[in-house]
Parts: sequence; structure tokens; C-alpha cells
Amino acid sequence: MSDRKYFGTDGIRGRVGESPITPEFMLRLGWAAGQAFKRDGQRNSVLIGKDTRLSGYMFESALEAGLAAAGVDVKLLGPMPTPAIAYLTRTFRASAGIVISASHNPHHDNGIKFFSAAGTKLDDALEAEIERWLDQPLEVCASGELGKASRIDDAPGRYVEFCKSTVPNEFSLDGMKIVLDCAHGATYHVAPKVFRELGADVSVIGGEPDGLNINLDVGSTELGALKQAVVSRGADLGIAFDGDGDRVLMVDRDGSEVDGDELLYVIACQRFAEGRLKGGVVGTLMTNLGVELALREQGIEFERAKVGDRYVMERLIANNWVLGGEGSGHMVIRDCTSTGDGIVSALQVLLAVYKSGKPLAELRRTMSKLPQTMVNVRVAERFDPHSRDDIASAVRKAEAELGEAGRVLLRASGTEPLIRVMTEGQDAETIDRIANELAVVVENSSA
Repeated sequence: MSDRKYFGTDGIRGRVGESPITPEFMLRLGWAAGQAFKRDGQRNSVLIGKDTRLSGYMFESALEAGLAAAGVDVKLLGPMPTPAIAYLTRTFRASAGIVISASHNPHHDNGIKFFSAAGTKLDDALEAEIERWLDQPLEVCASGELGKASRIDDAPGRYVEFCKSTVPNEFSLDGMKIVLDCAHGATYHVAPKVFRELGADVSVIGGEPDGLNINLDVGSTELGALKQAVVSRGADLGIAFDGDGDRVLMVDRDGSEVDGDELLYVIACQRFAEGRLKGGVVGTLMTNLGVELALREQGIEFERAKVGDRYVMERLIANNWVLGGEGSGHMVIRDCTSTGDGIVSALQVLLAVYKSGKPLAELRRTMSKLPQTMVNVRVAERFDPHSRDDIASAVRKAEAELGEAGRVLLRASGTEPLIRVMTEGQDAETIDRIANELAVVVENSSA
């Protein structure tokens, strides 16, 4: 991705009002995307969905105008989870889908994600094609060929039914008390319907978006409110989504966090026990070593991909496997959907609970995570930390100290100006010290 001017590991993202997250750029991006997605001899259409950020209205209008200028029809979905746009892009046979969202970031950020006609993230070649068109003069097509815009009013209902279709008909949540944290984001109006219609007793926090409170002290990045709600309300578990609904984390009945690594493990083990796990499991460089060891002990293959759901998907496709994910709660379940989907992933976890007859707290205890420390170092500009001699030397020293019983990983965030420093090993105090020492080296090197 190093040759890209605008695209990161998950689309284009930044602070609202600062380049490239401006109305002018979005107009040009809509036009460029329209040119890249157009196919000769057919009427092309692109779906646009968004999360609940106030700035989404502005960028929706700009993208719509750009696409129309390129001669592409626009179908507006309104606030919808990111995976819903992927699903609806497929079902409406659209040329592409566009999501206006900055995922788990605060309201002052926003961004754009694209889906192909197949409902998958764009490959590098198509992103490069869009960037090529961005460098061309914007030329409006002939008046009679301009694109038209319309709204899909039944999009939420379609997506709710799709989510329910990913579990067996006999599956029921009757008698289960669940707290949902919708992060004041895109799942606020669909997630409660899914779980209630499957029989659960559902209460909701983070379900009142006002355009500015998305991810504010709630959601998968801030589990404190959900933990408190689960315990105080005597719930069986809590489910937390991020702002655009493609990630999920959980809280068990005693208020303990259950992260994406553990959720992935629970799904994999239940499927394996039933003979429904096709192949192995793909994690990332950040996946806890305890997951890998526990899966291999049961005879389940495990492979690591680069960080990012697109890279998890690449390895799944290459291996013809179906299950992969990240500790952040971004899971890919290919026999259910074409991209990471928080609601669908949560349903797969609850299916494991239902079929095993065991509570989530018990299912997660069959795997022991190794201590892991993550330190995010904010830098002026993202860079490859391994390209700096001082950092590389410090990493070698840390790896020598940890030996074969631990790992060190440094990587640049694909969405923020951060260098992520991760250490993992048997002793929590040791890995915490090493992570903070490496963070100081990175900070000094970037000064």
C-alpha cells in the first residue's frame, strides 16, 4: 500500500475538513469511483450507506453528485452497518458499494470504504484505478447520461432478515437476557430487532445517536458501560459493536471482557466439534499466541496474516478456509457473508453457546491467553518502524530477552498516525517493561 496517495489498509480516512476528508475531495472521489466502476453497455449503479456521524450527510451529497456526473445511478441506504452495504450491493446487483464511516474513530473523523460488486473489499488494482482517475480533470458526462438518485427504504428490514438467515431455523435465544451496546452507531436500529426477533430479552445502551456521540464512551473500544450494564441488569452476556458494525466484542455474565481472539476460538471449536469447520483458522500477526497453541492442540490448523481483514480474507480464499479474524473483533465467516459483520459474528458465537449448552464464560475458559501488552505511539507521519536502525536494534535486543517464549511486533497503523508496539510472553511484568522501552525508542526515533 506504500505507493498509495489516499488509500490506507481500510479505505480513506481522516479528520473532517482536513484533506482529503473535504466536500471537494468527496465530489472528485465520487466521480473517479464512478469512472472506475463503470462497465460499458450497461446502466451502472452504486449504493451509498453511512454511519451516524453528522458529517455523513455532507459527504453523502458530495459523493452522489460526483457519481451522477460520471453517469452512474446512486441508491441511498441511509445509516446502515458497513456489512449491510456489502450484502445489499450483492443483492441489488450494483456495480459497487460505498460506506461513509470512520468505524471506531470519534465523530470528528470520517472516511470512505468501498465494496466490489461481489460485496468484498476492493483489490489493490481497483484502488489504484480510482486514484488514477482522481488525477484526471473532472468531466461531466452528457446531460442525457447523468446518473439518477433514489432511496432504498426497506434496506434495514432486508438486512435484519439476512442476519437471521445465517443461523439455523431451530436456533432460539428464548430465555437469554442480552445487553446490546450499539456505540450510538450504525447498528442502533437493526441489531436490537435481530436479537429480539430471535427470542432474546434485549436491553440497549449506546442506541441514541445524535451525530456527535458515535463511539463516545461506548462501543467495542469502550466496554466499561457495557460491563456495568450486564452485571447490574443480571444479563447472561453483553454484545458491543463499533460505530459501523463490522466488529464485535462481548462481556460475559460476570462483566469480564471476551475479545475477538476468544470469540474466534469459541466459534472454531464448536464448528470443529460438529465437523463443520472447513480447513483451519486465519488470525493475524496480533493474534494472541495462546489461541494458536490451543487450536493446534485440538488439531485445528492456524495461520497468521498481516493485520487487516482484507489480508485475513486473502489467506482464507487462498487456503479455501472459511473462518478468520482479529482480536479487535473483526471476524470473517465466509460461509455466512463476504466481509466482517459484527451482528453475524455475534450470532455465530451465540450459536456455539446454544449448541454446547454451556455459557460463554465456560466456553472461553478452555483457552488460556498469554500476557500481551500493546502501546500506541503517536507520530507525525506513519513510517515503517523496521526501516530505522535504532528501532531494529532495540527489537533484536527485546527478542533475545524473550527467546522462544515470546514475540515482539511493531507495525504502522493503516488508519491513524500511530506505530503499534506489541509484546507477548509468559511474564506480564517483563513484556510490559519491554513494550514501554520499545515505545520510547520509537518515539525518540520519530521526533
